[in-house]
Amino acid sequence: MSDPSPSSIAKTLIALIRALLDELRPELQVHVRLDSSMDRDLAIDSLARIELLLRCEQQFDISLPEQLVSTMETPRDLLREILKNESTIEENQLIKIASLTQSENEGEPSSATTLIEVLEWHVNAHPERIHVHLQGLKGEEERISYGSLMDGALQVCAGLCERGLLPGQSVGLMLPTGRAFFLGLYGTLMAGGIPVPVYPPMRMKQLEDHMRRQTGILSNAQTVLLITFEEIKPLAQLLKLQVEVLKQVVTVDELVSPVPHVERPLLNPNDIALLQYTSGSTGNPKGVVLTHANLLANIRAMGKAVEITPKDVFVSWLPLYHDMGLIGACMGSMYYALPLILMSPLSFIAHPQRWLWAIHKYRGTISSAPNFAYELCLRLKDEKLFEGLDLSTWRMACNGAEPVSPATIKRFNSRFMPYGFNSDAIAPVYGLAESSVGLTFPPPGRGAVIDIIKREPFMRHGHAIPTDPDNKNALYFVACGRPLPGHQVRIVDASGHEVVEREEGHLQFCGPSATSGYFRNQQASAELYDGKWLNSGDYAYIASGDIYLTGRAKDIIIRAGRNIYPQEFEDAIGNIDGIRNRCVAVFASPDPESGTERLIVMAETRACKAERLENIRSEINAIAIDLIGTPPDQIQLVPPNTVLKTSSGKIRRAASRQLFEHGISRQKFSSVKLQILRLSASSLIPMIRRSLRVAGHMLYASFAWTLFMFSAAVTWIIIALLPGLNLRRHFIKLAARLFLRLSGTPLIVHGTDHLPENEPYILVANHASYLDGIILTAALPPKLTFAVKQELKKQFIPRIFLGRIQARYVDRFDAVKGVKDASNILKGILSGESLAIMPEGTFSRAPGLRPFHTGAFMIAAKADVPIIPVAIRGTRSILRGSSWFPRRGIVSISIGSPIRPAGSSWNNAIKLRDRARAEILHHCGEPDLQQSSGSKEENLPARQRDAE
Repeated sequence: MSDPSPSSIAKTLIALIRALLDELRPELQVHVRLDSSMDRDLAIDSLARIELLLRCEQQFDISLPEQLVSTMETPRDLLREILKNESTIEENQLIKIASLTQSENEGEPSSATTLIEVLEWHVNAHPERIHVHLQGLKGEEERISYGSLMDGALQVCAGLCERGLLPGQSVGLMLPTGRAFFLGLYGTLMAGGIPVPVYPPMRMKQLEDHMRRQTGILSNAQTVLLITFEEIKPLAQLLKLQVEVLKQVVTVDELVSPVPHVERPLLNPNDIALLQYTSGSTGNPKGVVLTHANLLANIRAMGKAVEITPKDVFVSWLPLYHDMGLIGACMGSMYYALPLILMSPLSFIAHPQRWLWAIHKYRGTISSAPNFAYELCLRLKDEKLFEGLDLSTWRMACNGAEPVSPATIKRFNSRFMPYGFNSDAIAPVYGLAESSVGLTFPPPGRGAVIDIIKREPFMRHGHAIPTDPDNKNALYFVACGRPLPGHQVRIVDASGHEVVEREEGHLQFCGPSATSGYFRNQQASAELYDGKWLNSGDYAYIASGDIYLTGRAKDIIIRAGRNIYPQEFEDAIGNIDGIRNRCVAVFASPDPESGTERLIVMAETRACKAERLENIRSEINAIAIDLIGTPPDQIQLVPPNTVLKTSSGKIRRAASRQLFEHGISRQKFSSVKLQILRLSASSLIPMIRRSLRVAGHMLYASFAWTLFMFSAAVTWIIIALLPGLNLRRHFIKLAARLFLRLSGTPLIVHGTDHLPENEPYILVANHASYLDGIILTAALPPKLTFAVKQELKKQFIPRIFLGRIQARYVDRFDAVKGVKDASNILKGILSGESLAIMPEGTFSRAPGLRPFHTGAFMIAAKADVPIIPVAIRGTRSILRGSSWFPRRGIVSISIGSPIRPAGSSWNNAIKLRDRARAEILHHCGEPDLQQSSGSKEENLPARQRDAE
C-alpha cells in the first residue's frame, strides 16, 4: 500500500465493506463504522464474511486466520488482524487503532435518519455528557447523561418486548416530567412502538371529562399498553377498563428488564415516531402522525432559524406531553447536545419566578413558553423575589403555542429590563402539531414587531390597513416571523386563491415537517389537505414577509357583517376585578327558538352576591360595546373550574359552548368519588366483552395444544417404527394436513404447478412462526429434504424424528461449521436431492421479512439448480415467536416460478437471492426489514391511503 498508516488501512477496509454491502443489499444505506456490529448493524452472514476475508487478503496481500470468520464481531476486530499482518506497520503503531474514530463524531448527527440514531450517535461521541438537568420541586437536581439514558431506555425496550409489544403498536405515556418519561419515550421507540403522550389528571373536579378525553385518545391510537406512575396507577386502571385494546398498565420500574439485550427492530425514517394529539381547543383531539423524518426535519430547520451554537443552554418548564415541550425543547436539545434545564410545570405554576431564576443560574440562552407564562411572571409584584436576578444571557425568549399579546410583550420588556433582559430577545413564534411543532420564526435578536391597524376595515373586510399608535380604536397584531428553511406558507381566500399582502385569509403551509394526516381519521385527513398544501385552521395576513396570526377559523364570530375575535374580548374581560384571568370563553350559540346566532360570554368568578355579579355584568357589557360595538346576548357567570381548557391551557370554546347549551354550566361538578363510581360503572360493558373474548381465546388455545400434543406423540411413534424413508415422509404430510383440519386452520396453496418434477431444486421460504414447518410439510411434496438448525441434534426427541426423515443440519452460530454443512448439502443436491430451507435463519414476534443468508443461493449457483421462492402468510398471527398462545387464523402459501442462476459466481448468487427475496416479499404481506426507508406505499400521505 502507498500509505500504510492505520487510518489509511481503516479507510480502505471501510470502503471494502461498503462495496460488499452494496452488492449484498444495494438499497440499504448503512453507515459503516469501525464499531458497527457485523451481525446486528451490517447483517454480514458467514458466507459474506468469507468473501470479505478473501477481498481483504487480496487487497492487502496478506493471509488471515480461518477462525476470524467466527470470531470477528466488528470491522475493528478485522482491522486488528490486518495490522498484525502488515509488515510495514511498526509494532508501536498498533495502539493507534484504539483511537481511530469516525470524523462524524464532531459536530451534529447530520446523517442520522431516526431519533434513536441521534441518541446512539451522541452515546458513541460523548456517553458521559449530561443531556438533562432535572430540577426537583425542592431545588434538588438529577442529571441524565446520554449513556445512562441509552442504558435505561434499552432496559425499558427489553421490558416492552417481553410484554409482547410489536413494532407499530401504540404505547401511551401518562407520566410527569422526570427520568421515567425519557426512559419510556426512547424505550418505546427502540422497541418499534409508537409513543402517545397523554397528560395525567390535574383537576380532580373534572376527572370525568379528563378520563373521557384520554379514553378517546387511547382508543383512537389503538394503544395496547399504558406507562404511568405509581400514584395514579389505580385511576389509569379505569382507562384499561374503558379502552378495549388496552391490555396492560405498568410503571417504568415494572418495565425495567435486568437483561436489556434484546433484538431491536430496524427503524426507518418514515416509521411513525410520535402520535401528537392536538389539544382540541376547537374540537375533539386528533392524532397527528409524525415520522422520524418529520421530527428531524423540524428540529434541524428550527436549529438553523434560531442559529443554535454549542454554547446555548435551553431552559424549559413546558410539559413533556405537549409538542412545544417535547419536540422543541427536549428533542431539539438532545439533537444539538445542548444542556437542557428541565423543571416541572407544577413548580413553575406555583412559583413562576423559578423559571427566571433557572435561566439566571444556568446562564440560559433559549427558553420558550406560551403568552400566559410571561403574564404569570408579571403578576409577581414583590420585587424582593427578583433581587440579584440576571437575565442578560437570555437571547431567544420564544413566545408561542397560543395568541401572543402585544401588551404582554411591552410590559414584560419594561418590567425585566432592569434585570438584564434584552427586549430584542423576545421572539414571537408560530407552530402547530400538524407541522411537528415549529412553522415560522423571527430572526434572532430582532425583537417583537407589532402591527397597528384600523379596526373597522379589518373586522368588516379583512384589510389590515396601518394606522397611528394614537388611534384608540386600533387593533394590534404581533409578527410571528417567517417560514422555517425548507418550508412554505401562503394565505388564501375562501375560493383557495392567494390573497394580496395585508389581506386576511386562511393560512396554509407545506414542507418536510408536515404530517401525512391524522391517525385512523380519514375524513379529518382529507379536510386537512388542499393539494400539496395543509390547512392550518388559522386566519392570518402577511406584511413585509412576516406572518400575523389573527385567530382560529372556527372561533371567529360573525356579527352584523363584522368578524369578532374572541381572544381580544376574553383578554379584556379577564382583567375585570372579580373575573378569573384566562378563564373566559366567548363563543356563538344558536338561539333555541329563532335559530339565530347569539354572542355568549362565559366567565368564571368567585363572587356570589347578586349586587357584585350585576356590577361584573355591567363591566362586561361596557367592554363589549367599546371593542365590538354591541353588547353580548347573554353573560353566563360560572364558578371556578367550569370553563374547559386543553392540556396546554387553551380555552376549549367548542366544549364550553356545549356545556352552556346543555345547561351544565349552572351545575356544580360531582364529587371525585361519584365521578370515579360513574366511570367504573361505565366500564362494565367493555369489561364483560373483553372477558368473553379472552375466555374464547383460552378455550381455543387449550384445545389446540391438546390436539398438538396428542398428534405429535402419535406421529413420533409411527415415524420411529415405519420402514422406508418415502413412507415416513408421506405419513408426516398426512399427519400435518389432519392436524390443520382438526384445529380449524384453513390452508390455501397457490402455484404447486411451479414445482419441477424431473430435476432437483432448492425451495426457500420466509420464516414467521414455529408453525412454518408443519405448514410446509402439509403443502409440499413429500420428497423434499428439510434443512434444520444444528441445535435440534442435541435433543433426543427431535433428533430421532429428524433422523428418520433424513433432515439436513445447519450450524447457525459457528461460521466455519456452517460452511462445511453447506458443502455437505451441495453434495446432496448434486446427487439429485431437493431441499427446503428458510434463509432468514430465525424469526421474531415482530412482523417483517428479515435479510436472507446467502448460503442456499451459493449452493444453487454452484449446483446450477433453480430456486423456488415460497411465501408463507398468516402463521405469525396464529403463533408468534416467544409466545405459546395459539389463535385462530387462515394460512396461505404462494409458490413462485423457478428462478435459475445465471452463473456460479458470488455476484450471481447475490442476484439469485435478491430475486427470490423480492418475490417472497411481494406475497408474504409483511414489511421489509431490510429497507432503510419506507416503501412507496408507506410514503403516501394519509389522504391517499387508509391510515389504519
